[in-house]
Amino acid sequence: MVGENFGLQQLDNLPSGISLPLRHALDKCRESPPTDWPAAAYFLLGREDLAFSCLAHNGELETWNNANLLSMSTPYMLHLHPVTIPSTVSDPIGPDSATFEDADSIDGSMTDGMEHIFTATTQLRYGRDLRLNEVRRLLCSARPVAIQTSVNPNASDQDLQQAQLWQLAQRTTALPFGRGAFTLATIFTLLTEAFTVPKLVLAGRLPAQQNATVNLDPNIRNILELKSWPEFHNAVAAGLRLAPLQGKMSRTWIIYNKPKEPNAIHAGLLLALGLHGYLRVLLITDIYKYLDQQHESTTVGLMLGLAASYRGSMHPAMSKVFYLHIPARLPSTFPELELPTLLQSAALLSLGLLYEGSSHLEIMQMLSGEIGRGSAGDNVHEREAYAVSSGFSLGLVALGRGLEMLGSLDSLLDRLFYYIGGKEAHNMMDVAAVNVHVTAPGAIVALALMYLKTESETISSRLSIPHTSYDLQHVRPDFMMLRVIARNLIMWSRVYPSKEWVQSQIPEIVKNGVKSLGDDNEDLEETDIDTAVKAYVNVVTGACISIGLRFAGTRDGQAEELLYEHAVYFLNEIKTVCSTSGSTFPKGISHYIDRGTLEICLHLTVLSLSVVMAGSGHLRTLRLLRFLRGRHSADGPPNYGTQMTISLAIGFLFLGGGMRTFSTSNSAIAALLIALYPRLPTGPNDNRCHLQAFRHLYVLAAEARWIQTVDVDTGLPVFAPLEVTVKETEHYSETSYCEVTPCILPERATLKSIRVCGPRYWPQVINLVPEESPWWSPGSRHGPFNSGILYIKRKVGACSYIDDPIGCQSLLSRAMHKVFGLKNSRAYNANRGDGYVSLDQLVSTFSSDPSLIAFSQLCCDPSWNSRSDDDFHEFCLQVLFECMSKDRPALLQVYISLYTAIGSIGDFIIGEAPVSAETLSVSSLKLALTYSEALLSGSLATPKGSIVQSVFVGSLRKRLEDLFLCSTSLRDDLAAYLKSGRWPSTERRAVILSLYLQWFGVPTPSVIGKVAERIKPVRKISRSSVALLRLLLPTTHVTAIKEIDELLCSF
Repeated sequence: MVGENFGLQQLDNLPSGISLPLRHALDKCRESPPTDWPAAAYFLLGREDLAFSCLAHNGELETWNNANLLSMSTPYMLHLHPVTIPSTVSDPIGPDSATFEDADSIDGSMTDGMEHIFTATTQLRYGRDLRLNEVRRLLCSARPVAIQTSVNPNASDQDLQQAQLWQLAQRTTALPFGRGAFTLATIFTLLTEAFTVPKLVLAGRLPAQQNATVNLDPNIRNILELKSWPEFHNAVAAGLRLAPLQGKMSRTWIIYNKPKEPNAIHAGLLLALGLHGYLRVLLITDIYKYLDQQHESTTVGLMLGLAASYRGSMHPAMSKVFYLHIPARLPSTFPELELPTLLQSAALLSLGLLYEGSSHLEIMQMLSGEIGRGSAGDNVHEREAYAVSSGFSLGLVALGRGLEMLGSLDSLLDRLFYYIGGKEAHNMMDVAAVNVHVTAPGAIVALALMYLKTESETISSRLSIPHTSYDLQHVRPDFMMLRVIARNLIMWSRVYPSKEWVQSQIPEIVKNGVKSLGDDNEDLEETDIDTAVKAYVNVVTGACISIGLRFAGTRDGQAEELLYEHAVYFLNEIKTVCSTSGSTFPKGISHYIDRGTLEICLHLTVLSLSVVMAGSGHLRTLRLLRFLRGRHSADGPPNYGTQMTISLAIGFLFLGGGMRTFSTSNSAIAALLIALYPRLPTGPNDNRCHLQAFRHLYVLAAEARWIQTVDVDTGLPVFAPLEVTVKETEHYSETSYCEVTPCILPERATLKSIRVCGPRYWPQVINLVPEESPWWSPGSRHGPFNSGILYIKRKVGACSYIDDPIGCQSLLSRAMHKVFGLKNSRAYNANRGDGYVSLDQLVSTFSSDPSLIAFSQLCCDPSWNSRSDDDFHEFCLQVLFECMSKDRPALLQVYISLYTAIGSIGDFIIGEAPVSAETLSVSSLKLALTYSEALLSGSLATPKGSIVQSVFVGSLRKRLEDLFLCSTSLRDDLAAYLKSGRWPSTERRAVILSLYLQWFGVPTPSVIGKVAERIKPVRKISRSSVALLRLLLPTTHVTAIKEIDELLCSF
């Protein structure tokens, strides 16, 4: 049919007897058609969901127009059928629903950078509660914060206000980290608009004094210095919102937003655009113009952005840019440059991103030397940041390829273990004495990334945790945390979310020391207990971070439960907030360890929990984060580093507005490790151990694995149940579970199939081949989803899950019976009351099919209801109910055609109606009834059962036979025809006779004569020869055979 360009319009023009078998064939294919059919075939079946998915997959959705649709659709559907799906999935909802209600707000016109987060998709996912509103309140930095003071302040109160304001400023300056994650790629920008950044307000207000504003005293604090890097992060957060249409960014737009004087805002924009991969549009001249400004934050943002955009490409021009900022690697003839250590550290990591996965041996040798060399910058306190950046860069260059380069890495490995503090260092004559406290972190993370997921027992064993009291005294506890993380990244498949696994990470000497807490054990000195407790909390935290990385973005229930229990344990050790009866954790460790360490362990564990639950909006985790954020000064002054982790954790939990999550590919884990490096800053400008700009690299690990189902008939996002099947892994067998859209799917490496299930929507199965590849990019022609959109079609007779969440309504509900049970629609209109709902409204509630809606509107039309044919009104209502209950809207035309044909024949035979085309369609009527009866009897090679209601088929046959009996002249005309072949003299009687002959299959008079000759001998024995006539005239109906037998007897 598709090959002959034969569509529904042509099908409607066929007689019902011919169209019925074709419609039945289409109905049989509708449930599960082959996946390789063209879109036009799916339109024929009434599976517009599969058609639009096919068009989207082939990249033809935008070019599909009315001309294409006309060839396969019926004309009366075109004005109701949406030809293209509108962009309502990502459009913001109305302003009333997006209003930011908060007791701390001063005016409603505030722009906080999150006002666009309320879309049709987020409303579906979080519309039942105020989670998004709460997250928006928690991450808002564009309004003054409330300060609780007395109504009548004095001088001491003013000092207290300044102290509180300074503490709250630490939290405010950390909020952009989380806001960037929360709003990641959630707004489609117009390249004709200027880039806007929400304000970063460090002021406070006094609710007790009519919201009077209080500013930080510039004589006490250097506000400009305090806001320099926070402004940078604030701009990064604003830039991360951008998701240019079709993934394209204009160089002109970037240059247009470039300020005359360099500032931190444009620097942050450059980093954000680079993380999205949009800085490739810049020319090399543009890059050097930026560098010529010699602005620190601009250079950092530009280099990291370029490295992210050219990630893994080894672009020669970019490598020259980065080498230019590493003085130790410049030629001796090159003029001496005094570059801040900050820029050198950023250049080193940028170089690693540029050469990611290349295993470039020369680069690796250079980077391993830089770990121990230290920077030549102006700040010796930032040497650790330089060494850590070198380590990350080295790990990125050889990411996961350590075993492949085993022969060429011997000397490099010895050097790295020497930096860690290994007792044996072979061939280390060319290496000067190093400060292990500076070099160890960089060397550990380098080894972790080089041997990521390699399961190398050799490297893992050399990174073991100290097992003797002497070693515990000489290894820093935070280095133990790094070693645990590194070991587990290497032994990737052995990480398991259970308490037993966490306990297996703790050395026996540490376990014994922790068990003795509170006991009067004279064998253990207090220093030994202190050392054991410090080692314990750091090892446990390292194990929690390992679980967070191993199960990043998976929403694993066991991992979530385990991390939550450890977070509550650390919190209770700081200050008891809830009972933990039955807990097996050691009690009283807070007596042997400082509170700052416990705070860091607590917040790193919570951050790991958010990494596991990334994009899920998990409510229990959000409550915990909100509690940690809102702790008062009585619980200790808020530290900038811990506030930053809370901000990031909230952002991760709602990553991309809940539409993104993290991947666990090698590249993604490396980016996450850099962003989550467990060394927290002490202030907004602290870059001594780890550059704060690196915290934004989580963007490189984020994937848009969300899926939204769209009703193909309305173009609106809807709820729908999905059955998701994941392949067998090391820890789990092949598993299927149910999700409700919009939701986040598993990684491509584990995702096996997706099936639209449930009774309300037509089934649809998407089979996938699990492979270690990144998630399909938006708009990819090879992706099974159209930028995260799956088109589905609602079955007729079912309500959407928005209108009927728990399934208490159905087509057979009381309201529908009230309509269809009445004699006709006019009776329903006469009985309308306060709860009146029109027929077309009820039909549109249970179906989005345009033909059913159009037919119901016709039934409600006043001019149509003014007709006097009540029987036809009742028939139309019953047919409408039948087509809706059986989900066969295409049969409306068949039912109406058959009904009007039999009515026209009746008017002609009984009354004086003129001859019409429908009067002469008795052969088509016969074919339709014969096909239906064959289906009922099971004589065809299809499952037994009729497509047209059997009672209706029987009533049509009985009605037509009764009509022939009503004709007084038919018997005489039939006798004359059979005896002499003479037709009646009038046209009307001739037409009636022809109808009779067609309907009953009466042969010509010559055939009847031959049959009469053959049965003459039998007539002498028996007067009835019906049985013989039945054998000799097999195509003639038994009613006509009886009539022929009687006439032959009378001849």
